[in-house]
Amino acid sequence: MSKRRTPKMAILTSGGDAPGMNGAIRAAAMRGAAAGWDVLGVSQGYRGLLEGKFAPLSSSQVRGIANRGGTILGSARCKAFHRPEVRDQARERLRSAGIQALIVIGGNGSLTGALALSDPEEAGDDAIRVIGIPGSIDNDIALTAMSIGVDTALNTIVDSCDRIADTADSHSRTFIVEVMGRDCGYLARRAGLAAGADLVLYPEAGLSEDEVVRAVANTVRRVHDRRDRSHRVLALKAEGVPVPVDLIKARVEALLSDGGAESDAEIRVTVLGHLVRGGRPSAFDRLLSARLGHGAAAAIDAGETRKMVAWMPPADLPPAIAAPSDEDPRCWLVDLNTVLEETRRRLQETEAEKPRLKPSIEMVLSA
Repeated sequence: MSKRRTPKMAILTSGGDAPGMNGAIRAAAMRGAAAGWDVLGVSQGYRGLLEGKFAPLSSSQVRGIANRGGTILGSARCKAFHRPEVRDQARERLRSAGIQALIVIGGNGSLTGALALSDPEEAGDDAIRVIGIPGSIDNDIALTAMSIGVDTALNTIVDSCDRIADTADSHSRTFIVEVMGRDCGYLARRAGLAAGADLVLYPEAGLSEDEVVRAVANTVRRVHDRRDRSHRVLALKAEGVPVPVDLIKARVEALLSDGGAESDAEIRVTVLGHLVRGGRPSAFDRLLSARLGHGAAAAIDAGETRKMVAWMPPADLPPAIAAPSDEDPRCWLVDLNTVLEETRRRLQETEAEKPRLKPSIEMVLSA
C-alpha cells in the first residue's frame, strides 16, 4: 500500500515590503503545518518563483520573526510575469515541486499576479489554488478596511512629523513633508489629522498645480497673521499629488514675496520616502498579520481558491462575493477578482469624478 503524499503549500511576498509581512508568514506557516501541510517559502517574490527558489518553512524558522520589519522571504518586482508564457513557466515550477496551493502577500500588482496564475482558462489542469493577503502601506486595496503595514507606516509618519514640528516651532518655519502612498492619499490624510498638521494635500482632491500652491500660501499667511509666539506651519503632501515639493516651495516663496516685499516665512521640505516602509511592526500590525495569515492558511486547507482574506470588509457585500471566516469573525474571504476590479475602478477615476474635498484639503486644524 503506497504512502499518501503530504500536501504542500507555498508562501510568497511580492511588491513593496510592509511591516507585518513576517507575522503573516509565521501565522500561515504555523496554521498550515498544524493542518498537516508541508509549508515552503518562495524567495524573492514571483522572480524567485520562476527560478524555483523554494525552501521549507518550519516552526523553528518562523519563530521570533513577527516583530521584525520587512519580509524574511524577500521581495522583487517581476514585469515578465504579465506574460502568459512566463506564468506557464511558474506553474511548471510549482507542479514539479509538488505544490498545490500558494499564499500571496502583497499589494494590487501582487494580487493581480495571483489571480492570473490561478486562472483556470489559462492554466487548465495546472491551475493552482491561491489565497491573497493584502500587504501594502498605501491602503489602496479595495474591500478590506486595512492592509498589513498601514498602521506602522502611520505611526512612523506621525513620529517624524512630531520631530519636525519641534524644530519648525522653534524657528517659526514652514515644513512641507511628503509621505508615501502612491496614488492613494490615505496615509497623508490620517497622519495629518494625528500629527495636527495645518494642511494636507492628497490626490483624490484633484487640485491643479496653481491650487496646490495657493492652498499652501494661504495657510502660511493665515498662520503668520496670528499673534502667536511661533508661526510654524506643518503641511503634509501625499506623493500622489503630481507637484514636486521643491516646485511647491519655490512657487509659494515667490507668491508670498509678490510685489517686492520680502516674506519672513522660511520654508523647508522633507521627503520621508522609504523611511515610511521600515521599522518594527506596531502591535496592531502584528495582530492583524497574524489573523490574516491564519485565515489564509485555513482557507487553503478548506479548499478555497481565488479569494483574498479581508479585514472587516464593507457590510453590504453580497454573499457571493464575501463570506465570514469560520475561525475569525473579523476576517472575511472576498472574491479576489472583485477586489481587483474595485481597486482598478478607484484608481482609474478621472479627475472630474474625484471628490473635491476642499474643506479637508485646506484643513487649517489649528485655526
